[in-house]
Amino acid sequence: MSIRHALLALLSEEPKYGLQLRQEFESRTGEVWVLNVGQVYTTLQRLERDGLVESDDVDDDGPQKKFRITAEGEEELAVWLHTPPDLSSPPRDELVIKVLVARQVPGIDVADLIQSHRRHVVELMQEWTRLKEGTSEREVAVALAIDAELFRLESVVRWLDAADGRLKRAVSDSDGDGHDDPEQGLRPPVAAMPRLRRRVGVRR
Repeated sequence: MSIRHALLALLSEEPKYGLQLRQEFESRTGEVWVLNVGQVYTTLQRLERDGLVESDDVDDDGPQKKFRITAEGEEELAVWLHTPPDLSSPPRDELVIKVLVARQVPGIDVADLIQSHRRHVVELMQEWTRLKEGTSEREVAVALAIDAELFRLESVVRWLDAADGRLKRAVSDSDGDGHDDPEQGLRPPVAAMPRLRRRVGVRR
């Protein structure tokens, strides 16, 4: 998540204070992602250093900085909004890594491990669904954020189900092909992950 560009987006509307930016960020994102004031001001200092925002030291309410976006900041924001995120390589998902390495750990029932994680993810989905049911029609940001999380968790469940089925088929194949080692069917040669052509961005 780019806090840097989210703050630029908020400043593109009008100049704002650091505390105001934190409050509006949490409100606009459905209060799913929480920011602390220190993180906001640290990011603003870097944006100011890079010439993407500028500030006034004095205001009618006191010596409080109000930040505003610069022309360079507006250009940076536009490029970020139109540039697809880098999805060419799979992320280092902790759950995926756990399942992959669990196959090699003595005494670990991988099928039971998968089902344990699956139950936890389903419980999370149920909690998010209950939260979504309590939102009003006006809370569009909250609903969109919850939808995104539900879709993500649903994909995790689907992957766990697919992994469970693939591992069971591997065991079944190894039992029926005459191999002496029951683990051999679970340990195929490791192939390199295919690399996709990276998309640089969208021309405007």
